[in-house]
Amino acid sequence: MKRKWQVSLAVLMIAVLLIVTACGSGGSSETSASEEGEPITIALSPWPGWYLWFLVEEKGFFEKHGVDVKLEWFPVYSDSLQALATGKVDANSQTLSDTLAPISKGINLKAVLVNDNSFGGDAIVSKPEIQSIQDLKGKTVATELGTVDHLLLLTALRENGMEESDINYVNMTVNDAGPAFISGKTDASVLWEPFQTKAVKEGKGKILYSSKDTPGLIPDLLVFREDIVNNRPEDVQKIVDAWFDGVAYYNENPEESIALLAEKAETTPDDFKLGMDSIKLFSVEDNVHAFGKREDYTSLSYTAARTAEFLQSLDMVDEIDDFDSMLDSQFVTKTAER
Repeated sequence: MKRKWQVSLAVLMIAVLLIVTACGSGGSSETSASEEGEPITIALSPWPGWYLWFLVEEKGFFEKHGVDVKLEWFPVYSDSLQALATGKVDANSQTLSDTLAPISKGINLKAVLVNDNSFGGDAIVSKPEIQSIQDLKGKTVATELGTVDHLLLLTALRENGMEESDINYVNMTVNDAGPAFISGKTDASVLWEPFQTKAVKEGKGKILYSSKDTPGLIPDLLVFREDIVNNRPEDVQKIVDAWFDGVAYYNENPEESIALLAEKAETTPDDFKLGMDSIKLFSVEDNVHAFGKREDYTSLSYTAARTAEFLQSLDMVDEIDDFDSMLDSQFVTKTAER
């Protein structure tokens, strides 16, 4: 399966700028389901946690809650981001970091649900002789500039009193960083599944640091256009409830669910399970906790602020004054209360 990042964030920002130029501040499109009775369109793309929308659909949980939903499949993740920004779809499953770019450009979006967190799916893979992050000093480390894995690398360095200048950083896509590590051209590379497992096996590497070490750093969200949340809050609530039914079904029937989703992903159940093992699906309780305010990465508002700082340092997003405006916890709160 392909990881969400299929193009650099720098390229995505160019697309967002073009969108804003064409659409002003993100006005509604003719295809936006702001009117009652029209199906709500949810975009999704290749990432293990997002395939769960197919389980929600197949098991009839949308029908159970009385909401008309159309799933829109985007093989290329960046296309789903543009579809949401232009109003061609009403909602999208996307990373927190990719939600910040359009927000900073005046496109009004609301994150209403945490689908999952990367939990080991992103990792620094190093040569066996490298025993700690401090041992990376002066070593060649590759990952793609501006991506969540670049942020993971910087987080690991700073937790250990280091900066990017302490290593020989090489800007390289994951498709190149994995083979570069396997061939011995880098001392370490920051990779995601399945590239990291391949690098460990074929490159005889080791996991030096992963997203398991930074819970909450890489959250995946269900993000709606603000007009849908304002005009159809009852339907948004039903979609959130249907999602949690899907999560519960997956947890209670893992083998059946994995077989179904592996078919959708056009892969084997074993390979799909590998992807699912690298993330943490968020329960209702996990969601309520994530929307709470704390000074650590388990809080969405804290993660948003730190991620924005990272992206601003690379001139990839404009300044954002209010992170809370994009985080709408009312729906997961209502589900939790029931």
